[in-house]
Parts: sequence; structure tokens; C-alpha cells
Amino acid sequence: MFRREILVGIGAAGLAGRSALADQVKGLSPMLPAGTREEARWGTLAGKQPLIQLADRPPNYEAPIATFREAITPNDRFFVRYHLAGIPDMKALESWSLPVGGEAANRQVTLTMEDLRALPQHEISAVCQCSGSRRGLSDPHVAGVQWGYGAMGCATFHGPRLRDVLAKAEVKPDAVEIWMDGADGPVLPTTPDFSKSLPMDKAMDDDTIVAIEMNGAPLPLLNGYPARVIVPGWTATYWMKHVNGLHASSKPLENFWMAKAYRVPANMFPVEHPFTTQDNNQTWPITEMVVNTVIAEPLDGARVERAGFTVRGVAWDRGSGIRRVEVSLDDGHTWHEARLDRDLGNYAFRGFSLATGTLHPGTSVVSARATSNTGEQQVQALKWNPAGYHNNVPQKLTVHVT
Repeated sequence: MFRREILVGIGAAGLAGRSALADQVKGLSPMLPAGTREEARWGTLAGKQPLIQLADRPPNYEAPIATFREAITPNDRFFVRYHLAGIPDMKALESWSLPVGGEAANRQVTLTMEDLRALPQHEISAVCQCSGSRRGLSDPHVAGVQWGYGAMGCATFHGPRLRDVLAKAEVKPDAVEIWMDGADGPVLPTTPDFSKSLPMDKAMDDDTIVAIEMNGAPLPLLNGYPARVIVPGWTATYWMKHVNGLHASSKPLENFWMAKAYRVPANMFPVEHPFTTQDNNQTWPITEMVVNTVIAEPLDGARVERAGFTVRGVAWDRGSGIRRVEVSLDDGHTWHEARLDRDLGNYAFRGFSLATGTLHPGTSVVSARATSNTGEQQVQALKWNPAGYHNNVPQKLTVHVT
């Protein structure tokens, strides 16, 4: 089974050395719960460089913050997030195919990988961010995986548009949602299977694809092999891994993962395109990402020379693109405009940097904030919610100038 396969990457020596490895995890936010900081350790999954292990069954591993010095995240440093521990291995996926149909479709078809490759292909660079990214920084703390800054990545994905896949089943005009299922499943029959839905406008969007490649290579197993739905601008809960079912429906999906989980208080966060079939007066499903930044260099607590250093990181939003990033070296009292790196597309990370110049000795509190092309800016105070979603308060880190 899959659990044995991923642990083989750690090996007996790795398991025996976990206590020593734990001390080597640097850059963890001091805002994380004490237990998380003490238990976080390096873990090596099959096909991955060491990632920060927050849970093993199911596997939840985040990328170290230094990963985000670059706008494109390498496949072997891309974070891993699962809800359920019943994950198929490569052998189980050898016979994979994709059924497409539903009561709001005229046909029921089953597509192979060859069928997907025969369709017109589309490529897009996009941020894949766990909805709960930075949950561990909530104050007061909330339940769930206590993610820091690394529950995300940005890759270039390649595959047919979802709308071209759905066209094979001749979706009817009365379809309101596309229901999606994946090959991973629960270990216990009482655990709800993970399935999600998309509204028709997002399913038919030009940039929503069924990815079969990631950064020019087949999808890694732990990031959705052999095919994954890519929903640019939306949080990764809709990016169905190991997708093995697409169902056009004339009614909303009402399972646990849509009706109960992954919801935020209504009107708390900006949404350009509401998910109207899933909204109600009390809560909305979390959908579009909010504008945000992360500083990857220097690390929190670093000692730097008076000659100065360079602040590096990435910024992103829901898909309008980044207009400006500003960096503060004095805990937000003054701000300096950073240099933006090459634009890889509105859905991708936008790298930024700022050379500080000569500094006075002492302690400096560094932070960054981004403004999107629509004028949305990171918030100064946390919009607390019970699931710890959408934390886009500017990150703060302390450096010691010597």
C-alpha cells in the first residue's frame, strides 16, 4: 500500500534520526503553536527533497520557506496535502481512466490518457495553495493541520482544458455544477469520501485544465498523478488529485466537503465570482485566493552584516496579477517599493526583491505587502475564522544587524 511506499523514502536511518533532524528545521514562524514547532521535522517522501512533516497518515508536508526564493517550485519541493490515507500507488494507477458523464450530460464516456493527450493542450503557470495555508498562525489557534508558510507552490501545468474534456460527454444546458472525485479514499467506511464540485462558469473557464504534466514532467504521484484538475485562482481544495470521475449535475453537491467543510463566514472575504449554488446567508465556500506575499530570504532570526542584505520572496493573488510589492525594514513604519521579477502570468507567483543598503546595528523587523492589479492589498489585521482560512496579514521576521 501507499503508506509503505512513501516511508521507504525515509528509511530506518531517517526514522531513527528524527530528533536530530527536528532541530534543523529553520524559518518556522514563532506564531506557530509550541507543539507544532517542537514536533515539526524533516521528512523525505518518495520522489521528494526533504519537506517539513506535519502529519504522516494522511501525509501533510510543507515546503521550507527558502523554496520561495524562486517563482516556480520544483516538483521535488512541492508541498503534499491529503485528507484521506487511502492513497493509490503507481501500480494501482496503471489501469487509470477517467469516466465523464452525469445526469446533466447526453453521453457517458470513459477517457484514457491517450484520449486526453489527443485533445488540444493548454499550459498555465499557477499557484496551488492549500486553503488552510498559515492556519497555524491564527490567534487564537484553531483546529486542523497547523500549516506555516509552505502549504503552497507554483508550477507550470499542461493538459487539455476541462471544458474540452466535458464536451466529450455533451454537457446539457441545465448543468449547474461539475462534481469531481479522486482515486484516494477513506480507510474507514464511516469517513466521508473526498469529492468536490465546481460551478459551470469556472469549469468552462479557459484556464481550468486537467493537468497531465507539471513543470515539463508527468505529475508526481504525491501531487495527483496521473491527472489532476487545475483551477487557477482558487484554493487547492478544488484541485482534485488522481481525478477519476467527472459528473455533470443539474443540482448542487451536498456532501460533507461542500456543505460543511471549507466554508467561511459570508461576506468576510472579497469574491469576484460567487459560487452561487453553494452560498447561503451564513457561510460561503472558500474559493478565490486573497492577495499575499511570503519572504523567503532572509530567514527569521538571521544575523546579517551592516553592509546590508537582499529581501527576496514571492507575491500572488486570485488572478488579476501583482501591481506592486513594498518592503518595510522597521516593523511597518516606512515602506520601500521592491523590484518585481519577470511576470509569468496573472495566476503565478511574482518574484520580488529589495536591496536594503547599509544598515545600523541592532534588530530590524522585516515585512512585505502586495497590491494586486485590482487594488486589493494585504490586510493589517487578521480576519479570524474558525477554520483559519485566508491569513494574508503581512509576514514579520526579525533579523539582527551586526
